[in-house]
Amino acid sequence: MNSFKSFGSDNHSGVHPEILLAISVANEGHMPAYGGDPITSASIEQFRVTFKKDVEVFFVFTGTAANTLAIRACCRGFEAVVATTIAHINEDECGAPEFITGSKILGFAHENGKLPVSVIEKIRMAPDDPHRVLPKLVSITQATELGTIYTPDELRALTKAAHARGLLVHMDGARLANAAAYLGVELSALTTDVGIDVLSFGGTKNGLLCAEAVVFFQKDLAEAFAFMRKQSMQLASKMRYLSSQFLPYLGTDLWRKNALQANAMAIYLRRRLESIEGARCPWPTEANEVFAILPEPWSSHLQTTAPAYLWNASTGLLRFVCSFDTTEADVDRLFAKTP
Repeated sequence: MNSFKSFGSDNHSGVHPEILLAISVANEGHMPAYGGDPITSASIEQFRVTFKKDVEVFFVFTGTAANTLAIRACCRGFEAVVATTIAHINEDECGAPEFITGSKILGFAHENGKLPVSVIEKIRMAPDDPHRVLPKLVSITQATELGTIYTPDELRALTKAAHARGLLVHMDGARLANAAAYLGVELSALTTDVGIDVLSFGGTKNGLLCAEAVVFFQKDLAEAFAFMRKQSMQLASKMRYLSSQFLPYLGTDLWRKNALQANAMAIYLRRRLESIEGARCPWPTEANEVFAILPEPWSSHLQTTAPAYLWNASTGLLRFVCSFDTTEADVDRLFAKTP
């Protein structure tokens, strides 16, 4: 058994044992395909309980698919998405949102990873000018790409400003669990209660196996989504293997347990990094990511032994990500030998 733990990404971790058990239970016998099974129905009901709303839920395989299809459901090809320049949909999805949907991503400068409300308030809206794309959707990431977190009040301000201008709000929730765990709130407090319209709800980064969900808080946005999902090759024939994972994940608060562990280890790792003379962490550690600029030879050493992800080669900025199964011993191993 390989005991090596990576800090390069929370995608590097394995699958939580309780999730593997749920998949094993779902593997018993024959069931209807394409989501017509009782496990998928039960999972959707669990989403409605968790998010405290009669949401529409669609399971997909990847976060890129969840984000792209959420955009497609909300925007026509000449309508645009407002996001930060560092948003995952803008930098890390190989242009999939624009290629698949035709909708342009309008990237704006961030403040500690967050989209400023002022961007929404000042965005140019020209419905009578066919030469320009028309903003339709605001997309924010929770937790942000820099590991910072929007508070409920910040989210309310964003959604209020967006809705006042006729814009919808999408949340890329790849690490939503980590954000809710940090704030000590329920998942609904960062979505339903603050006016989010559509959510890409991530599971893979927090102990699930290729399981993501698109959650609609406005039913009319989901009217044609079943066709969009199939056309985009994201309709699983044996849906129960995806949906079964969310039963223990949401139903037993496994999402919170896993996220709390990852978050706690990120704080522990940050303390160890800050003990290195000359080390600097430019942003607060509020989820499971730690960003640090380290002196040599520590920088090269941790890129090899962690391995940390080189976020910015020009500044030497490294990103470390802790997972649900990261332990203090895993962190200590990185510092066992002075480079």
